[in-house]
Amino acid sequence: MGLESGTKLAAFEITALLSKGGMGEVYLARDTKLGRDVAIKVLPDSFAADPERLGRFEREAQTLASLNYPNIATVYGFEHDADHNLHFLIMEHIDGQTLSERINGKPLSISQILPLFIQIAHGLNTAHEAGIIHRDLKPDNVKINPSGNAKILDFGLAKSIAQSEPLDANAPTTPMSPVAVTAKGTFEITDVPGTGGIGEVYRAIR
Repeated sequence: MGLESGTKLAAFEITALLSKGGMGEVYLARDTKLGRDVAIKVLPDSFAADPERLGRFEREAQTLASLNYPNIATVYGFEHDADHNLHFLIMEHIDGQTLSERINGKPLSISQILPLFIQIAHGLNTAHEAGIIHRDLKPDNVKINPSGNAKILDFGLAKSIAQSEPLDANAPTTPMSPVAVTAKGTFEITDVPGTGGIGEVYRAIR
């Protein structure tokens, strides 16, 4: 797909590509109506053409919009740009590093990493209390802002605990429980292996 800088999607002007993965491409963009920077996650063409996958993306917007917590990235909306025929999610843009970038080659002390893990746990607990699991926890999906606060990103595989959908064929292969993979009896424990993956304690802590 690939959107060039300056491309406009509805009221949003693309500034730069931030990341790309199986569930879409994420861009830095400028909200020309509200005058703020946002992150825009664009659904791949192959997904948008599939009603089931499009429904998953729309549920992500609903999922994130229902979570209001300092350690979870905020979602602002979900839109469709008719000119480019693209569906996209508008999210809070968070300055800073991902946890993966923070620990890469620079082991952290327990006093540095423990507060981040506690914040991540609080964010997950808030999601779980709302009946939502993440299913794709990994260091790349946690951003640390300049104030040192951790925010959980990308609920691209998120779903209600009450749902029983199997993983999408394009789902990433980060640490997950058998429950998440088979979608049998989905509940909060699904996120536990992902939390361990985020930790990567053996190389994150010195």
